[in-house]
Amino acid sequence: MRRISPLIISVALSLSLTSSLSFADVIKLKLWTLADRTAPMRTVNIEDAAKVMNQQFAAAGIDKKIVIETHASADRGWDDLALDTLKAFAVDQGPDIYLLPHEWIGEFARNGYAMPMDQQITDNAWAYSDILPVLWDAMKYQGKVYAVPQDAEIRMFFYNKDMLRKIGKDEAFIDSIPSRVQSGDFTLDDLTALAKQVVSGGAAKYGMLHRPNVGIDYLMVFSSFGVKFTDDKNGKLQFPEKGVEAALSWYARNVAEGVTPTDNTAMSWDTIQAAFKQQQAFIFHQGIWAMAWQQNNSYGTSWPTDRAGYNHMIGWIPAPAAVKGGKPTNLSHPIAYVVSDKSTNKQIAAQLVAMASLPYYNTRHDVTSYHTAISYTQLSMPEYAQNWALSQASKMMDHLTFVPGHVKFGTYNHVLFQGLQAVETKRMTPAQAVSFIADELKSQLGDDVEITDPVSP
Repeated sequence: MRRISPLIISVALSLSLTSSLSFADVIKLKLWTLADRTAPMRTVNIEDAAKVMNQQFAAAGIDKKIVIETHASADRGWDDLALDTLKAFAVDQGPDIYLLPHEWIGEFARNGYAMPMDQQITDNAWAYSDILPVLWDAMKYQGKVYAVPQDAEIRMFFYNKDMLRKIGKDEAFIDSIPSRVQSGDFTLDDLTALAKQVVSGGAAKYGMLHRPNVGIDYLMVFSSFGVKFTDDKNGKLQFPEKGVEAALSWYARNVAEGVTPTDNTAMSWDTIQAAFKQQQAFIFHQGIWAMAWQQNNSYGTSWPTDRAGYNHMIGWIPAPAAVKGGKPTNLSHPIAYVVSDKSTNKQIAAQLVAMASLPYYNTRHDVTSYHTAISYTQLSMPEYAQNWALSQASKMMDHLTFVPGHVKFGTYNHVLFQGLQAVETKRMTPAQAVSFIADELKSQLGDDVEITDPVSP
């Protein structure tokens, strides 16, 4: 006798109870995401889960078939996709399943476009019981879960150990850096001082490079200085002036010390990445997906691809603490599956998301796109464990922070980056940049942002 899984029994029950499906042989579900050639499994996983469910329908003698209609948007970024999705829902044309960066979840939940998932998580322990608890925090709005983490990531400072050897640092010193960062003994200013030694010693042209445009990598540095961009009580954006000035002052010191060039934000991505790959830069600050070009022949040079060889040459650390004894910080920006609460097929859509969240599906996404595991089970799966870079990155989940969960943080972040850029190009002092950012935020966001912890005149 063919054994029917509890999953298909659950889906079959939902089918029998959903009148809109009573006479329908084909169940069409719209799936929306951002077009991304480096991460095709975000949609393929849902499509393959539908194939499995169709096979289970057939085995159970249920005359139904799920058809996934995938829309991979050509929008410039996730924020643009989120806005287009909101517009579609406003005219009752929204998808059944869609992908979002986690900071947009609250906006969709607030408007009734995101299905509450707490009961789904409880009822589908087979899929959700071992997802990393910290990731659920990023899926919440007003204390309730409205999405499922589709992937995760870790950002870090990559640094070149060979350059430290060239300036005379011994192996004991080099090996101690990660543990000293974890304990709070090695601070951001210590990192600046070390980078300056590398440049002064002739081992590198650049001490430290970061992304040239608006993004989120640098937010973990602000977090090290105690900056919180939202108020935990009311959920509003906030701009803590003293903390932001302290963080901007660190970037200003990097420029003054000759560690970061004044034109970092005018460089191209290729120039920055090539400088690190060709060993002209001591530190590069980005995320785990940078391993994709570090582990191939990009930029005309090859690095060791085995764990031992790579780790002998390159080290990783989170953002060190701002003060001795403080805590380092890390940053993740998970993409999430969201089920529309307006969908007439939301129970089936939710079951597809559950299936696509199983370790097999997420692991094949992670190893092909260099994202980190969302569940404990993935860590021990052979395909994931054999990818030493992902396994190593997963150990950096301590001190994790997330992009602020506010729909208007994108606007806020653009202004913040303008201030950072002004400081690095020496057009403004940190104090002037803080005043500029505060004025711009009030002008562009009005009552959506509060200026807190003001700098004394």
